[in-house]
Amino acid sequence: MKRLAIAALLLFAAPAIAQMPVPVPAQAPAEPDAIPLYPDMKAPKGSSENWVRFGKDLAVRNVTVPTITPVLPDPAKATGAAVVVAPGGAFMLLAMDHEGWNVARWLADHGIAAFVLKYRLNPTPADTAEASTFMGKRMAESLRDPAAPPSIKEPRATLDALAALKLVRAGAGKWGVDPQRVGMIGFSAGAMTTLNAALEGQGAARPSFIGYVYGPMLARDVPADAPPMFAAIANDDGLFPNPAYALVESWRRAHVPVELHAYERGDHGFGMGKPRTTTMGLLPQFLSWMEMRGLLNAKAGQ
Repeated sequence: MKRLAIAALLLFAAPAIAQMPVPVPAQAPAEPDAIPLYPDMKAPKGSSENWVRFGKDLAVRNVTVPTITPVLPDPAKATGAAVVVAPGGAFMLLAMDHEGWNVARWLADHGIAAFVLKYRLNPTPADTAEASTFMGKRMAESLRDPAAPPSIKEPRATLDALAALKLVRAGAGKWGVDPQRVGMIGFSAGAMTTLNAALEGQGAARPSFIGYVYGPMLARDVPADAPPMFAAIANDDGLFPNPAYALVESWRRAHVPVELHAYERGDHGFGMGKPRTTTMGLLPQFLSWMEMRGLLNAKAGQ
């Protein structure tokens, strides 16, 4: 029962588990800048997105038509780098404010063109209370074996991530970005989506670099041409306990650049940082890593 309770709470990637507000239905926000990944795709008949609010933070369920929303920097400080931002939520919800738009605005403020990915999800009940019960049970079942990957999957999310990368590169001139410096950063399920795009994409279709934030740290087969990875997680993560960092070792064995930030405290879902913990350094450290790798200037990766 403790595992179920933890799973149900962590599901929504709330920044402070003990103080997590109860989700309430919310009106869908205006998304005037959202760009459909597949212009001819229509929502299935009778389906609709379900938006909820956790305190001030918006989240969405039942996404069937994926989009990206550009959040662009002031041209005067644009670096030419771009990052697709993938929020998390157990492939049943997307924490759009907490791990999406807020992150994108921070990146744009620091000269990086950001593109928030609203990818397709597993279906959940339309009613908010029913959905919370449903998702909590599914999460508990998915995490029964901490040595195995979560059983909840969404292959369409990976397809959407690769489509988003392709779209950003195709519009590089319009958005003022370098197609060779288009990366991804993902949180929780968004981290898993980012990782899958890096490992399942082929050649130039992959992200140029990735940020992998509080995703499972299990070993994976990593090709020699995988992109560099910035990984971050809290050592007290209650959703993905990490006695070892096998994923980082997988990158090292493949001789691919990798950097790990293992914070003492922060639990799961700290987003841009949990106050009074060193997780507050996440995005500044990600930015410093990009700068170190030459991703903030025209000589990328040198």
